[in-house]
Amino acid sequence: MIERRIEKLRGFLPENSAALITNEADCFYLSGFNKSEGMVLVTRKSACLYVDFRYIEAARAVSVIDTKLTNAFLNDIYSALKAENVKTVFVESGSVTLALKEKIERIFKGIEVSTALDAGGIIGDMRAVKSKSEIALIKSAQEITDRAFLYILGRIAAGKTEHEVALDLEFFMRKEGSEGTAFDTICVSGKNSSKPHGVPGEKVIENGDFVTLDFGAVRGGYRSDMTRTVAVGKPSEKMITVYNTVLEAQLAALAAIRSGVSCREIDKVARDIIDGAGFEGTFGHGLGHSVGIDIHEDPSFNTRCKAVTKPGMVITVEPGIYLENEFGVRIEDMIIVTENGCENITRSEKKLTVI
Repeated sequence: MIERRIEKLRGFLPENSAALITNEADCFYLSGFNKSEGMVLVTRKSACLYVDFRYIEAARAVSVIDTKLTNAFLNDIYSALKAENVKTVFVESGSVTLALKEKIERIFKGIEVSTALDAGGIIGDMRAVKSKSEIALIKSAQEITDRAFLYILGRIAAGKTEHEVALDLEFFMRKEGSEGTAFDTICVSGKNSSKPHGVPGEKVIENGDFVTLDFGAVRGGYRSDMTRTVAVGKPSEKMITVYNTVLEAQLAALAAIRSGVSCREIDKVARDIIDGAGFEGTFGHGLGHSVGIDIHEDPSFNTRCKAVTKPGMVITVEPGIYLENEFGVRIEDMIIVTENGCENITRSEKKLTVI
């Protein structure tokens, strides 16, 4: 699998050129080694992972490409480039800082450092469509996430803080086999739930609150992502109306997904329902984003994305309504695009749960 990825990237490289991969997720994608310290060099003839002493033993145990110990990354990579008579090295324009690019240029004397061929963009397009093995890992992570939601429903109660609930949720996922949290867990309640990316704090959950939970697990370096909003105590009629509007928007978007549809068309399906129900301006983020090694990948369901869906893409569907200083609701599932629809891999209940 990784060998095929290397060959596909190599097919974009002109004669006497190479790609230097520095983005952590892309290095993992091309080597099988998942750590922040490392670089991958792909030339027309070879592919090599460079790591320092801290990681060399672990890297050699899992990397499927040649792995070399280095104490001076760029110097050793420069020597490899010269040995293969490389004239141009392409870097990832989306992840290489200006300072790093300038450093590379200082060391790579006589070699052009270019972003004319965006290696990161090429790899991003490759990562957008998941293989069967990648999908299996994402499903495994989501299974843990679904179990965690069922568990936490029995633990949420008035009198507990948002922070307590978030920690309880994270600890359960760890016990179930998650390698960590897919991102910073969100647990917000009451007025805090109107903040789409609110941070769990010491606010005490009260009767009459909505509680929004946005969380995910990690398996084999791949992530899951789901959101559920539940009511603690009897919700108001307005809360019920908002919840049902969000659910209607999500179900309509799910029904519209299939291969060959523009991402912004899918976003519009959900957005039109929310706007038409009188909540225009309260859904301020995109409908969803791709998930894989990173929690936010391309393409995304939003008003600007012109990308067309393809079978094997794994994307979230997460409409929301946020009423400032009142409450918010978000419902999020992860789906796999298929030729004629989508496979929803999020199994947790979506009807309004009252605790």
